[in-house]
Amino acid sequence: MRIIVLGSAAGGGFPQWNCACPNCRKAWAGGLDVRPRTQSSIAATADGVRWLVLNASPDIRAQIQATPALHPRGEGRDSPISDVLLTNGDVDHVAGLLTLRERQPFALHATEATLQILRGDSIFGVLDRSLVEEQAMPLDAWIETRSGLRVRAFATPGKVPLYLERDAVEIGAETESVVGVEVWDGRTGFFYVPGCAAVTPALRDRLAGAPLLFFDGTAFTDDEMPRLGLSPKTARRMGHVPMSGPEGSMALLSGLDIPRRVYVHINNTNPVLVETSPERATVEAAGWTVAHDGMEFEL
Repeated sequence: MRIIVLGSAAGGGFPQWNCACPNCRKAWAGGLDVRPRTQSSIAATADGVRWLVLNASPDIRAQIQATPALHPRGEGRDSPISDVLLTNGDVDHVAGLLTLRERQPFALHATEATLQILRGDSIFGVLDRSLVEEQAMPLDAWIETRSGLRVRAFATPGKVPLYLERDAVEIGAETESVVGVEVWDGRTGFFYVPGCAAVTPALRDRLAGAPLLFFDGTAFTDDEMPRLGLSPKTARRMGHVPMSGPEGSMALLSGLDIPRRVYVHINNTNPVLVETSPERATVEAAGWTVAHDGMEFEL
């Protein structure tokens, strides 16, 4: 199996278009110890011909252009992308569907909760439903994709998308709103969990023994955004467990037999984006890799 990180940043990308936080200032200035990143998405294939894209980033056109394996191969309209899978209804995971509107057949996989969000917004009607086949993903059930890969979605602690929040927001609910995915080719597989509000004992048990894990790396500390004066919301309030601290993902996922651990969906404020930072050294010493666009893995 071959996996390519198409985009490794959280919503807004890196540098974020309207941000001059310390990380973004470095990126805008062309700092040598930071790499620009597009918004979160990965692609996987079992045969090198048909590809499954996990989350349709708003940057998907640029990501396809930067990834020769996803270029059209035949004459006329053609794409090796056979399937698109959504882990939730966040803008940074669904807006790319609007780019994939040019009468191209593929299967669209998402939970019924996420599909209902798309059906309820008429703009997604630009997808030709005679060509784009919706396939609802029930939780904890294996389904076959056109790519030849099997996928199984499972609930992870999270919340509804920001644009659906009302006065009272439940953080950490395990519903169809936010899912992780196990991807399997019949021989080996990986887990993709780009959004997760808490690492529970059940999640630890599920991930134990994974050959490869892509996990939510949004923030290094819970108070990252408030401390920089960019937002009153903590990482957990946004639905993301931080990397550091006794209740962070580094600590709670330690001790598990996961030989390859990769942080994805990294916010522009996260100091691990600076390759020379002490936070980056801490993460790497704990056995984690910080994803960047174009990174490839083989299983």
